Amino acid sequence: MSNFTNSPDKQTFTQLFIDVQLSDIFPDSKTFNDFIPKYDEALITEKYNQARQVAGFDLSRFIEENYQANSQSTNEYKSDTSKPIAQHLEDLWPILTREPEQQEENGSLIRLPSRYVVPGGRFQEIYYWDSYFTMLGLQVHGKIDLIENIIDNFAFLIDTLGYIPNGNRTYFLGRSQPPFFAMMVELLRQEKGDEVLLKYLPALEKEYDFWMKGKELLSSTNQAERRVVKMPNGSLLNRYWDANETPRPEAYKEDLEIAEHATESAEKIYRHIRAAAESGWDFSSRWFKDGQNMTTIHTTDIIPVDLNCLMLNLEKTLFRAFLLLEDNYSAKKFYNAAKNREKAIKKYCYSVEIGFYFDYDFIEQKPTKSYSLAAVFPLFFEIANKFQASNVAKILKDNFLKEGGLITTTHTSGQQWDAPNGWAPLQYIAYEGLKRYGIDNLAEKIKTRWMKTNETVYQKTGKMTEKYNVETPNINASGGEYPNQDGFGWTNGVMIKFLNS
Repeated sequence: MSNFTNSPDKQTFTQLFIDVQLSDIFPDSKTFNDFIPKYDEALITEKYNQARQVAGFDLSRFIEENYQANSQSTNEYKSDTSKPIAQHLEDLWPILTREPEQQEENGSLIRLPSRYVVPGGRFQEIYYWDSYFTMLGLQVHGKIDLIENIIDNFAFLIDTLGYIPNGNRTYFLGRSQPPFFAMMVELLRQEKGDEVLLKYLPALEKEYDFWMKGKELLSSTNQAERRVVKMPNGSLLNRYWDANETPRPEAYKEDLEIAEHATESAEKIYRHIRAAAESGWDFSSRWFKDGQNMTTIHTTDIIPVDLNCLMLNLEKTLFRAFLLLEDNYSAKKFYNAAKNREKAIKKYCYSVEIGFYFDYDFIEQKPTKSYSLAAVFPLFFEIANKFQASNVAKILKDNFLKEGGLITTTHTSGQQWDAPNGWAPLQYIAYEGLKRYGIDNLAEKIKTRWMKTNETVYQKTGKMTEKYNVETPNINASGGEYPNQDGFGWTNGVMIKFLNS
């Protein structure tokens, strides 16, 4: 296993390339950051500084001589649309699965000890929250060993780094993604019993400590520390954050352009951008002050309702694990933490007047009023009462449900996590959340329309894609920093689950 903490960081080298338009060669900054250096990075940089002074310098040729492309790809896979979609989905598992011996050396990839599943397309590494929804399909197909492999990889990352990064690339270090690890452990527990909770208890505790790090520093004058925020009533809630305040290496040029046109300092904008990337919703009007422009992004000011539902679930999982150990002191600690968080979510994130859950801007001390599918997480985790669930369902039906499924937000901004796009994980969370309150008719409509959208695009293109245009399902989804991707791990997992539910 390579020492990934010392793997080359191409941020400095990407900076050198900005003035010669690296974007003219690659479709986005990520492409280059996934390349594997043939030589030591310092040597390549020295060679570059010399070569660029020579007339007729060819950057494309220089990169070809000093780097090699990531050998793993799913773009060459050709599907057969004469096969039913269920067979196509099963056939994709070996295409998207990566073995330890297949993992590259000396690049930005963090090598993992066990097998895992990648989303596909440009995403040739494991992603944290994607993996839970991918596992739903693996569970249906009886691939329990692969589920355990993925969880073991995440436990390895927690043990090594102290947290699960956004993905297993060095340029993702500094941020995580929505904390679904406890959900993954629960899924495996369903298959193998309560001993699973005890096996992963140390990793679950470390994950919790990561998200709550800095809470001891909070006071009446210090409201927020890293990912923890002290609310006016003294309760603790969480936000998204990132340890760094620099442009993302995998989106370096893009971040520079946003910061250049923003009114806040570049450092603050970079951290807001990185925090939004940690949310998985990169990007959405949900994080914008004006609801329209990336230059007004203020992610770290926001208490996200979905994040705090996931943290509540982590606290409940730890409570159950310590009960199994008959450690009543620790069990009571997490029981009280979960109870206090649930009260705080209801106080700060539910609008009695509107009947919907919203994120909370703790700087402005008011809800953001951004209508988003984050509101279905309190139903999925059964935090809402029946009246609140009914109110949320009515707004979903009236404002979110479209011909092809649920839109992500009611706002059209050009960002990929906004209308008209729909995403598999949120369709699943909404469907399951509604079913848990007996709102079956709406749940089934969401599932049926989403499945039809998947089927239509598959028959037309032979692909399962990252996201879909649910307002006009015969039009490809768009928006964001890169084209829509095919593969696609979490879309496959949710579709398999729906086909078998």
